Amino acid sequence: MKPPALIRRLFARPRRPADPDRFTAQDLAAEAVRSLGGRPGRLLLTTVGTVLGIGSLVVTYGLAQTTNAELARQLDPTQATHFLVEPEKTRDSSGASRPVTAFPSDADRRAAGLHGVEAAGLIAEVPTADAAITTVPVNDPSAAQTLPPIVFSASPGLLDAVGAHIATGRTFDTGHRGRADRVAVLGKDAAAELGVSRVDGQPTVFIGTLAYTVIGILDRTEQRTDLLSAVLIPDSTARHDFEAPVGDELHLRVKRGLGPLIEHQVPIALSPNAPDSFRPQVVSGSERAAQARSDTNVAFLLLGIISLLAGALGIVNVTILSVKERTGEIGLRRALGATSRDIGSQFMVETGIIGVIGGLAGTALGVVAVVVIAATQQWAPAMDGWVAIAAPALGTAIGLVAGMYPARRAARIEPATALRSGI
Repeated sequence: MKPPALIRRLFARPRRPADPDRFTAQDLAAEAVRSLGGRPGRLLLTTVGTVLGIGSLVVTYGLAQTTNAELARQLDPTQATHFLVEPEKTRDSSGASRPVTAFPSDADRRAAGLHGVEAAGLIAEVPTADAAITTVPVNDPSAAQTLPPIVFSASPGLLDAVGAHIATGRTFDTGHRGRADRVAVLGKDAAAELGVSRVDGQPTVFIGTLAYTVIGILDRTEQRTDLLSAVLIPDSTARHDFEAPVGDELHLRVKRGLGPLIEHQVPIALSPNAPDSFRPQVVSGSERAAQARSDTNVAFLLLGIISLLAGALGIVNVTILSVKERTGEIGLRRALGATSRDIGSQFMVETGIIGVIGGLAGTALGVVAVVVIAATQQWAPAMDGWVAIAAPALGTAIGLVAGMYPARRAARIEPATALRSGI
């Protein structure tokens, strides 16, 4: 049985009347948007630092992901176009690493005869016994002592196999190899060191007392960038003059898609009775390009961190300025019933919105930059999907952290003091 209505009314809890001056979350968001929208120029300047910081971090991460994917593609035998073949090595009694076998004298011709091999070349370091390498036969004892360029022996197909480009002159061919001619090709750095810039006058380079006619200068190479600071002579000439080995490495340039077949056939072609004596491996892109990409990533990362710090400081400064300009407004709202928590929350919401805008814009800008850079390099852009969530979240966090001090400062303003200031 229910008690009478009169008794229920007497013992019922009194309802609290709705406080029209109390701010809800919706009110705070609306007021923050209204405040920021009233100063679009200031909003734009405040978000620039966050946009640059988040954008730089997204570019750094995106380029790292893209280059890693490209490197994995290059190392995939089905996609690789460059292979390096070396003899298997073992350690002797002294602990030194030595090859278990040597390349046959016609190793490059055997490899070049395989289906899918477009170029093959042998290379070995020439034991010059620290002989002086100069362009004059006379040794000047008063001249400054410099480290001579490294001398390599090379077969005629080496430069084509490693993707080298001759800037002037030509490379040696099978005729030079067959006659063991004393000719040389210089890397651009070695040529500059030796003072050779042209080959039409048939300049001469002396290795010890032996004279070699310079017939070409190479200016770039996809593989073995150390060739740019070296002197190359025909392998037959190196064996005749210095008893150089046939080769330390065999470089191959192959058709795309035939890598696994070449990887299987090359050891058999070089040593049918002991194919395990040779080890083919995929060669990735240019070492210099890889170093340049690494340096670029570090630069973008530093730029991103610096920009984020600058963006956070910018938000702090602009928000403090906004607090000073709106002291009268803050005092009036406090007098009308807004609590210090309401005031602080509004400024936190404003800086959070700035962080969200900067994070979203920076993420979009970074993704576009990664796609453009990848397109110019003919790469496939790669980036984890969580970046689209993490980067704006980081921007929001930067905005909220940067707004803590100004919000606390605004919340401490007393209504009477603010109203007396007349601002």
